[in-house]
Amino acid sequence: MRFDVLTLFPEMFEGINSSILGKAKEKKLIEINLINIRDFSKDKHKKVDDTPYGGGAGMVMRPDVVYDCYKSIKKDSAKVIYLSPQGKTLNQEKVKQLSKESHLILLCGHYEGIDQRVLDKIVDEEISIGDYCLTGGELPAMVLIDSVSRYVKGVLNEKSLDEESFSNGLLEYPQYTRPEIFEGQSVPEVLLSGNHQNIASWRKTQSENITKIKRPDLFEKYIENMKTNRVL
Repeated sequence: MRFDVLTLFPEMFEGINSSILGKAKEKKLIEINLINIRDFSKDKHKKVDDTPYGGGAGMVMRPDVVYDCYKSIKKDSAKVIYLSPQGKTLNQEKVKQLSKESHLILLCGHYEGIDQRVLDKIVDEEISIGDYCLTGGELPAMVLIDSVSRYVKGVLNEKSLDEESFSNGLLEYPQYTRPEIFEGQSVPEVLLSGNHQNIASWRKTQSENITKIKRPDLFEKYIENMKTNRVL
């Protein structure tokens, strides 16, 4: 899967060369290209922004600079995403949908945003990572790359994806490892039993209880889906 990131600060993405994403890049399971928007400025000082028409605080990224940056990319059938607090909030369902794309172009804004005309021309979808504002779109872009890459075949063990939080409408059950006793607290006995049926039942119950307590909104949807599918 290919990610092209249009950004003013490519150095911020150094972290994606580590851990699981770094290994996925080495194996060529994912490709992450960082394109510096500033390189496409025709201003001798490489200026990329200007004051907003109509007045107001801050600066706005120029449409011509952003558009020239966008045009430098080989598009194929790429989907263009603008990371914006005005977009729909990223969730696991959207992550799975995006993982089916072969090429994503991620546009990172800064300052007071980007001239609306270029957004109207090139952007297919706006995505937010939450109802709050950040100084730019780089951190949301990294969140999107990380979450989507996990669903690219070969990046993670598929069983891990099946059992993690949100995969089946529930939060994940608690995990335990050695030592068997830590600070006087033992690992739940059922996990030591070797009875896989009992372990699976215990984990399902734990997931339901945790979701009910921590995310009652998710638990309510889970119960409704169960009723719809006539499982209850």
